[in-house]
Amino acid sequence: MKNMRFNTKISFFRIFSGALILTVLMSGCNKKLDIDSTHLVNEKNNWKSITDTRSALLGTYGLLRAAMADKNAHWLYGELRNGDFQATSRLDLKAIIGSNLNAPYPVVQSLSSWRRFYAVINSANLFIDRAHEVMALDKQYTEKNYQVDIAQMHALRAFAYFYMTRIWGDVPLIKSVNDGSFEQAKRTPKEDVLGYAESELLKAVQDLPYKYGDIFDPVFPGLYYGQGIAAWNGVLLTKVSAYAILAHVAVWNERYIDASGYARFVLDNASKAGSSYMTTALLTRVDGFFYDKNTNQIFGLPFAWSDREASLDGHIEDLTLAAPLVVRPVPQMFMPDQTILSIFDEDKDERFSINAANGRAVTDYFTGFGSSNTIFSKVKCIRNASTDGSLGLFSSAIVFTRLEEIALLYAESMAVLDNMDPAIDALDNVRLSRGLPRYTGPNSGVLDAIFKERRRELMGEGWRWYDQVRYNRIKKSDTQFNKLISTNGIFWPISQDVLSRNSLLVQNEYWR
Repeated sequence: MKNMRFNTKISFFRIFSGALILTVLMSGCNKKLDIDSTHLVNEKNNWKSITDTRSALLGTYGLLRAAMADKNAHWLYGELRNGDFQATSRLDLKAIIGSNLNAPYPVVQSLSSWRRFYAVINSANLFIDRAHEVMALDKQYTEKNYQVDIAQMHALRAFAYFYMTRIWGDVPLIKSVNDGSFEQAKRTPKEDVLGYAESELLKAVQDLPYKYGDIFDPVFPGLYYGQGIAAWNGVLLTKVSAYAILAHVAVWNERYIDASGYARFVLDNASKAGSSYMTTALLTRVDGFFYDKNTNQIFGLPFAWSDREASLDGHIEDLTLAAPLVVRPVPQMFMPDQTILSIFDEDKDERFSINAANGRAVTDYFTGFGSSNTIFSKVKCIRNASTDGSLGLFSSAIVFTRLEEIALLYAESMAVLDNMDPAIDALDNVRLSRGLPRYTGPNSGVLDAIFKERRRELMGEGWRWYDQVRYNRIKKSDTQFNKLISTNGIFWPISQDVLSRNSLLVQNEYWR
């Protein structure tokens, strides 16, 4: 490893040109589930050295980040439908908020296409299929390095399938580059897809380290691709990351006993991966949790300023920030003051509360509350943690999960299983860290309190819609929402472009 010369900066997109990314993500062919046949690493020529595996590995992460960032997809999928935000003027955002997902707006139509997620899966499949060849050609690429890399590809593929299942329900299950069903594939029942994702993650966790580049890591001690901890923190999937995703796979599949076990592993082992509960200040600072890459991001995809990865879009700031924070008169989406007051209705909540003495808002989540232009500013990572918004380049990570989120997921699992003491303890861990007292209500109100806390704590992180789905599956008290669940109206329609390229695909029943 000592002869290897690697750039000390980790950048997903410097591996290949922007034009190639655009070709992979956006171009289509009439076969292969609408995936372009061009691969990030040339199949014939570039599986020869350890630098090729590194490029392919980071390229797959880059494709996942692009899939979630494109058109600000992560937040449009997770925050808008039946959510707390309202659109200022954009008709496409208003269509999503109103569940008009067949609306003829380019952004809505783009979000209906799953091609960018299959680009991730295709890249992972290719890596799994070809990476073993490098071991025979480059002795620097060791068996252990190969095992860790393959584990990440299994985990990334599993995450992509889980993410798609939440959006579209049944999706085609493609397990190999050379799978004979690849060209014309039917949709696989969502339960089977989730089962496959779970099996992939369980396979991966055996070989995933807690920390990459750590000489004391029990799974993979020593440098990883010639680099130490600082280069990899918050960049790659760890053992704790995989268990966090497992917890979500199980919960989405309504298997709460398994979910509680997976989430408990995360809570018990988070410190081994460098994760901990955060103060409200650390969560919301310009140079805090969302900035750059760090171990508190249990699974995140960074846009690190230090690696020259900041961008104009692919960040919630692009949707929510406005003057005086950036040069934009009004945000593209906002939260009405009355909604904020109804959500944050407890005194001394550090995220938002009203000072009883003077009636003013005390908040780390909003700017300008009570004015004509209240700004959601919980996430505000501008360039190198700057407060100068004259150039709106953003450097916040796309964060899928963190310790507070998993604590509340564990609390949810325990409450569903009618195990209230650990549910309340986990809930209180989050409440206490936000300046609130312990929960003292009845056991019958614990589940509502947990989902209310998720609504506050995870605001703007892409959870609101999925939380509503899970809550209504459990409570079954909202007739209209549960009808939406029973008729698969919770899922997005499949774009006509995708349907036209595969005659075996059938539109989601709700959208026919």
